[in-house]
Amino acid sequence: MHIILGATGHVGSALAQALLERSEPVTVVTRDAHKAEALRTKGAHVVQADVFDTHALHRIFMGGHRVFVLNPPAAPSADTVAEEHRSLRAILSALEGCRLEKIVAESTYGAQPGEGLGDLGVLYDMEQALGAGPVPFSAIRAAYYMSNWDASLDTARKEGKVYSMFPSDFRLPMVAPHDLGQFAAKLMLGPAESSGPHHVEGPQRYSPGDVARAFSEALGKPVELVETPRAQLEQAFESLGFSSAAARSYAAMTRATLDQHYEPPVKPVRGEVPLRDYIVALVRKSSG
Repeated sequence: MHIILGATGHVGSALAQALLERSEPVTVVTRDAHKAEALRTKGAHVVQADVFDTHALHRIFMGGHRVFVLNPPAAPSADTVAEEHRSLRAILSALEGCRLEKIVAESTYGAQPGEGLGDLGVLYDMEQALGAGPVPFSAIRAAYYMSNWDASLDTARKEGKVYSMFPSDFRLPMVAPHDLGQFAAKLMLGPAESSGPHHVEGPQRYSPGDVARAFSEALGKPVELVETPRAQLEQAFESLGFSSAAARSYAAMTRATLDQHYEPPVKPVRGEVPLRDYIVALVRKSSG
């Protein structure tokens, strides 16, 4: 049995569907069972549990052989680093004593030690903790999710604008959730041995300007890219409802990405979904 945390999110649901398509037994863990109804109809076993309920989570893990770990993102109105460390501790505690064959976990490009670096620091700590455990472990270091641009559809459609914390011409690795789900399924079904970290990105690198052009093409109207100046990152995040602590953390994470404060992968795993196809599908789905 494959146990999947975060199965109602973009990546977790893509993984669940990839495994179900291969007729694999899947248990999806979610705080809201209604959100997993589509997966239930496809054959998944749905269990409702809060990630902070360590005892319930431990019982669920005991019923599986392989586990996919996705530490849930904290609400931006909270101190995201503190909350994500708290959820990580709960997951690690729930995994203790479970006789699992393998753990696959979703991490991120640029994962590195350091305080106040958002996911970069939290997910590095996750990698270190799981890697030091007794269960074979594989980390997926995912590129910037193309789904992060989903929220831009509304402003692109209504204002003809896409807002970005990155400069228009800054090319960065991006990846579609579908490609991450497919690669995660490969690891979940692979040998019970440690490997990675595996860097996964799309067919090529893209810029925010490419995103605006993709929206323009998909919507059939001009769409411009509006950049946030580097010096105004904290203010920009706070204007979106982020707490002061979260704004500082996300701004630091953005600067680390801009300055490429990490060792780039020599041979990343390449997904198949181009940015243009992802944006076109997003627009079509919203109009359906």
